[in-house]
This record gives sequence, C-alpha cells and structure tokens, in this order.
Amino acid sequence: MAPETPLAGLPVPCAGFFWYLGVVAAAWWGVRAAWRLLSGARVWVLGSGAQVGPRIGRWAVVTGATDGIGKAYAEELARRGMSVVLISRTQEKLEEVSKHIKEKFKVETKVIAADFGKPAEIYDRIAEGLKGLEIGVLVNNVGISYEYPEYFLDIPDLDNTLDKMISINITSVCKMTRLVLPGMLERSKGVILNISSASGMYPVPLLTVYSATKAFVDFFSRGLHAEYKSKGVTVQSVLPFYVATKMSKIRKPTWDKPSPETYVRSALNTVGLQTQTNGCLPHAIMGWVTGSLLPSFISTKMTMNMNKGFRARFLKRAKKN
Repeated sequence: MAPETPLAGLPVPCAGFFWYLGVVAAAWWGVRAAWRLLSGARVWVLGSGAQVGPRIGRWAVVTGATDGIGKAYAEELARRGMSVVLISRTQEKLEEVSKHIKEKFKVETKVIAADFGKPAEIYDRIAEGLKGLEIGVLVNNVGISYEYPEYFLDIPDLDNTLDKMISINITSVCKMTRLVLPGMLERSKGVILNISSASGMYPVPLLTVYSATKAFVDFFSRGLHAEYKSKGVTVQSVLPFYVATKMSKIRKPTWDKPSPETYVRSALNTVGLQTQTNGCLPHAIMGWVTGSLLPSFISTKMTMNMNKGFRARFLKRAKKN
C-alpha cells in the first residue's frame, strides 16, 4: 500500500464555491429553458395577431409587393380588411396583383411603380402617392440577394452590386419609415414590419454583403421599436429562413420551407408578442438551434461549407452552358 500523503483527507480549497457555482449555473439554465418554453407557447399557441387590421389604420403599404413574401403580406392584410398600397418596380405586375386583390378581397388598392435601386428618383413620388392616407401598417419587404454565393471581391459587377444592394436592402427601409412614421405617431398607433433574414442573425460567408444588410435591418428595427413603442408604434424585425419563393429558388413548399402565404399568416400572429421573430414554428426552432445552442463559429463554418457547395454547383452549370 502506498504511504498516505500529508494532504490526504484535507478539504479541497474552494470546493464549496465551485459546488454552489454549479448549482447556480444549472438553475440559471433551467430558468432560461423554462422561460423560452413559456414564451414559445405564448407565441405559437396563443398568438392571434388581432392588432393587425384596419382598426390601426385603413391602409397598409407593402414594398416588393408583386412576388413572394411581399405579395403574401399584401393579400393577407387585404383579407383582414385593409386597403393596400402596392409598391414595386414593374407597372404591369403591380396592376395584375392589384386587380387580383380587388376582386378577391373587395378592398381598395393603389399602385406605385418604383425602382428602389434608384433612390434619387423615387421617394418624392412615393410621398406624393401616400399623401392623405391613414396608414396603419408598413411592410418593408423589398430586397435583393446575390445570384449565387461568391467571395466578396469576385462578386460580378461588384461596385454596382454594392450600391444597388445597399439602396434596396437598407436605404429603402430607412426612407419608407421616414415617410410613414410621422402619421402613425400623430394617431399613436401603427405597425412597421421590416423583413430581415435569418442570414442577419450571424455572419454568412459568401453572402457577406447580403447578410450584413439584413443585420442592419434587424438592428434598426429593434432600436426603432425601443424608441417608439411607448408612443403606440410597434416595429418588428422578421427573420425568415428559407421560404418557397422565386428569390430562394425553392419551388415546392415543405414543413420547414413553407409557402409565402403560410409563412405570412404565421408571422402576423407574432406581432405584438415578439419584437424579433423568425415568423413560424419550424423557423423558430432553427433559429433557436443556430442562434442559441450552437457557438457562432460553428454556425459560420456550416454556412461557409454549404455556400461553397452552392457556389461550386452554380459555376459548374454556368460553365456547361
């Protein structure tokens, strides 16, 4: 038998401290998990979106309103009884969507053709088109992404792409808010929905500029909500993962890649319950995993590898053609 050392049997210094620290940490994580569970039930089980409708203002304004999520917002708000101002680039598509909404939902519509990639030309005209309207909801949806994932310096037509993406994804949100917010403050009621992206939750390599613009939208929205919530205006940041739209190039909806209509109905039910939302339960689960459970460097590495694969496949197809 080995001889007993002089320190054998003596208490380990600070052992009690570390035991209490472990108990506190476990309790903290337990409380945090319970809070998330209760918050999730409040949003996804009890959420009703009752505040989004004509009682906060007769008109809704939707940018990027002729396709995808923007069109779905326009239709859902019309279904709830709101008249809708549709703003997008192409006059013909605007008139087509306007006619469809009028016939299906029996509400008044108005169209404004505007190319948000050319900001110097449009905002005075948009302001004139919105003059006198009681606007209850603004949906800042218009946005563009890359044609395919690419390294920053290799983005085709880089300087023009940067100017256009910043104008459409960032400037439009600020300028449209500037036009609509004063009227909401006069009436002490209104909702501004800024469509960000899950790509704005953490850096997304090979979509770096797009990701950064969507992070701006998210931060802008949360800061604005803090400034104006006491004055009756709700500002929400909406951060979807993949939705089956032309922009995402996903044609068939699935449980985790819903149709725009399904996604928007769910997202509107979170207004007033979440300042920052992933919009639907599957996306909320993905947001919790990638945003809370996984360390940020792992999320970044995963998206880097995924986008390198997308890039390789796109370039291979382009080379064949």
